[in-house]
This record gives sequence, C-alpha cells and structure tokens, in this order.
Amino acid sequence: MIPLRDTIPHRRPPLMTWAIILANALVFAYELSLPPRALQALFFEFGIVPSRLLRPQGLLPGVPGPGYLSFLTSMFLHGGWAHIIGNMWFLHLFGDNVEDRMGHLRFLLFYLLSGLLAGIIHCWTNAHSALPTIGASGSIAGVMGAYLVLYPHSRIITLVPVLFYPVFFEIPAFLFLFFWFLTQLMNGSLALVSREAFAGIAWWAHVGGFLAGIVLQLFFVRSRGYHRYYFETEFDPW
Repeated sequence: MIPLRDTIPHRRPPLMTWAIILANALVFAYELSLPPRALQALFFEFGIVPSRLLRPQGLLPGVPGPGYLSFLTSMFLHGGWAHIIGNMWFLHLFGDNVEDRMGHLRFLLFYLLSGLLAGIIHCWTNAHSALPTIGASGSIAGVMGAYLVLYPHSRIITLVPVLFYPVFFEIPAFLFLFFWFLTQLMNGSLALVSREAFAGIAWWAHVGGFLAGIVLQLFFVRSRGYHRYYFETEFDPW
C-alpha cells in the first residue's frame, strides 16, 4: 500500500515541515558526496549506537561520536534513496496538518522531542547493539501518532498495485495508522526473539515515537479548530 495524500488540505503553508524536509535533503546530498568508508564513519559518528551511549567504555573504543547529541544528529541521516524518500513522503503527507494545529515552532519542538523519545526507546530495547541507527522515522512516527488523535476521521488515498494495475482506495486514517502501528509492534516483538531475522529496522523506535506523539500532542496543540475535508469531486489521484 502506498499512501498518496489525505483528505484534509492545510490552512497555512507548512513552513517547518518543508524546512525539515530541506534539511534532510541537504544532509543526504552531502552523504552522496562521500566515499563508502567516509560515509560509514559518518553513520558511526553521528548515528545512535546504543552500546556506546549506555556503556561509554564499551564496544567501540576510539570512535568519538557526538555523545548524546547523536539523538539529534541521527534524525537527519539516511541510508539510501528509498530510506529518505519514504521518510520524507510520510512527513509531507502527515506533517502539514499537524503543523497547522501546533504552529511552526511548536511543531519543530514536538518533532524533535518525538525523535528523542524514539531514540531512547530504541536504546533501551537494543542495549547491546554496536550498530548505528539513523533516520527520521522515529520523529515521523510521532507526527503520525499526533495525526491519529487529531484527524481520526480523515481518509488516506492509497495506491494498491494489482497485477501492475493501479487501484485507489480511501482508507480511514485511524485504520491506516492503527495497522501501521500494529505492524511495527509485531515486528518489534519478533525482533526481540530473533534479532537476525528482523534486523535493519528500528521497530521499537517507531513504536516509541508513535506513542510519544499521541501523548506529546496534548501539550503542543494550540486549538481544536475546524478543518475542511475534500469532497470526492475535488480529488484527482494524479
């Protein structure tokens, strides 16, 4: 399933959402300029490495890193084109409406706090990992959690390829987001049993970020204003 858009237009330009996307794009452009060894070193230095953060004298002597600032720096690093495009698309899809309800600066703080809590949950559930974790998905999961609370009756226009033929569905936001969260929770639980089979994705960062967003939005939403939904005739999937 590929989410294309929701049925709620933003009322104000989502300047902070655009700024976050631009910042990630610029950092990714810098990553593309690095040779493989330098890129790997960048990930280890500025990504979240749980064993280094929880046991500073542990598994990675000689690798400096930014210490606890890696909770912040890791949010702007991505491991490839699919990684950054997927993350930025979800941020674009859900971030504008959440920013509408919070305002620009509140949204930025909410985004960063969600990512921080997601990173803490990841460290707690992967305490012995010496691998760097990078990406904005924990923060974006927080945005999705807030969206679930703020716009449960919105609809997500979703593309489902069927034998190479595009089929479009309108899926209620609460159903789309609940299914996404359930998938992360199930995979995260399986990863605790078989880390090799489910390695490579920070499932518990997604779970932690999503739950953080549900709670944090209570402190960041400015109002419970009215939002207009699209009529069916207004939507053009292309």
